[in-house]
Amino acid sequence: MCGIAGIYSTSTPVPQAALEQLAAALQHRGPDATAYHRSGTLGLVHTRLSIIDLAGGNQPLYTADHQLCVVANGEIYNHIELRTELEARGHVFSTHSDCETILYAYREYGDRFVEHLYGMFAFALYDVAQNRLLLVRDRLGIKPLFLRADGQGVRFASEIKALLNADAPPVVQADALLQYFQSNFTSGAQTIVAGIEKVLPGELVELRDGRITARHHYWQLNQIEPLELSYAEAARRFDDLMAEVIQQHLRADVPFGVFLSGGVDSSTLVALIRRYSDQPLHTYSVGFPGTSVNNELAAARRIAEQFHTEHTELALTERDLLAVLPDTMSDSAELMADYANLPTYLLAQRASQDVKVVLSGEGGDEVFAGYGRYRVSRFKRWWRAVQHPGSGGYRVRGLAKSTAIAAVFPDNANADRRARTPFMDAWNSANPHWSTLARMQYTDIQTWLADDLLVKADRMLMAHGVEGRVPFLDHRVVEFGLALPDRLKVEGRSGKVFLRRWAEQFLPKDHLWSKKKGFTVPVGAWLRGERMAQLVVACQGHAAFQGIEATSLLTRHASKGDETSIVWALLQYGLWYERFVQGRAGVLHGWVADEAI
Repeated sequence: MCGIAGIYSTSTPVPQAALEQLAAALQHRGPDATAYHRSGTLGLVHTRLSIIDLAGGNQPLYTADHQLCVVANGEIYNHIELRTELEARGHVFSTHSDCETILYAYREYGDRFVEHLYGMFAFALYDVAQNRLLLVRDRLGIKPLFLRADGQGVRFASEIKALLNADAPPVVQADALLQYFQSNFTSGAQTIVAGIEKVLPGELVELRDGRITARHHYWQLNQIEPLELSYAEAARRFDDLMAEVIQQHLRADVPFGVFLSGGVDSSTLVALIRRYSDQPLHTYSVGFPGTSVNNELAAARRIAEQFHTEHTELALTERDLLAVLPDTMSDSAELMADYANLPTYLLAQRASQDVKVVLSGEGGDEVFAGYGRYRVSRFKRWWRAVQHPGSGGYRVRGLAKSTAIAAVFPDNANADRRARTPFMDAWNSANPHWSTLARMQYTDIQTWLADDLLVKADRMLMAHGVEGRVPFLDHRVVEFGLALPDRLKVEGRSGKVFLRRWAEQFLPKDHLWSKKKGFTVPVGAWLRGERMAQLVVACQGHAAFQGIEATSLLTRHASKGDETSIVWALLQYGLWYERFVQGRAGVLHGWVADEAI
């Protein structure tokens, strides 16, 4: 896991100082080494977090003739198998780095080389002979990559903040802001900063002479066809698949751990790791003693004891969590109001004392249909579709319970449809052979997973120099899970049926089949009473909320307590605005600091 960045100018040489500025913005992602490649109008940056080939894997990496160069973030999990295949075809490697396989796969397979890479990655590959730069992101979007193009060329980086203009404040992208207040994150190619866009999951971007010349998707999940198979056949296939996936995900030259919530996904992950590895295993769990939210520390402890892990529990208070709120926002730089950023940030901070790699069960609910929203009645979905057409009645509700998004942004025409565009696009691009359930899973994978859960998993861990790995989001597992018949996903009021049944070989049935509780942070309990009254005052007249009907939502929550989600989103946006637009800690940073004492 690392940070990458670069500048590809249309005409002028790239100054070293500009590359060093990019590297400084990404130092937290790669504290072990920093290096550069400069060649005329192209400059590349790499900040390294050493995981594989600690001594010889520094980047940029080159072919022996120096005609190909790569800077990469992530891991190529099948690098051993791919290296063997490429060596048999006559290619000679100079390191043991997993990322060196990218170079020789490109040389051997041409533009279809990415199809041979299994892993999580974002990389820039430069072909000297063709004066061609490729920017590539992994299939599910586990690793981030952003770019900014203008008349002078293209800049790219692992994080948004490396691409911000030091001479002028960022301009907020209006539709992205609508999306944020609809669903607590922004989705699709655009970001909250006008002019900065994402390289999309599964996308390859070609540049020549400092200009984007082509873009295409080398992998698309909607091409997966449904399967009709029995549980026994599915289990047999999954046995073989997970044996390969887990063993590949455990390839590292440093210690690793697991974020163990006590749920089905993380518990199954611990069991699988224990099956294929006898190395010491650290596990980390978090709880909120003294609050009304579900506390899964006991469930996690049960699994840790069963599999004899070196277990650490964090019991967090509201002050612990509020104290890091500005840091989570600043370290992400993407506008995302996921409550779970806070405990994930603190878990990563603690884990960094022991390990450099943490595995988590991210993606299990999307891939195997675990969410309760997948089991909403047909009538309810129909009624929602009538009220909000475009996505089959799925993902239509905004953060505000008492009003529609159009009322939150009274000056924005068609606010509802603009805010829901990514969900409608995903829903309508689904494979027509899929069931409604598969469409819902696909919509979540394309939006919520890529632009919320994986942003959290990457930024909160990388803030502390920890690599996150997500085996359930190996593309082979995603393809398998989405293709399963509905009867192996949902049965009555139970979701994730196949994975629960399959995991019975490792875990107690009562643990696997208990009601899904979810990972909840007690934010609602914080935004009450005098604390909430002071927040209302802090937000009044704030520059961030021009054109947003914030006051009525804040005062409603202060009196009725029923708008926690939108109030939290307003607070997060205000903090983001102060940090990145105004460039200073303003009144909302002051409010947080006062409450965290």
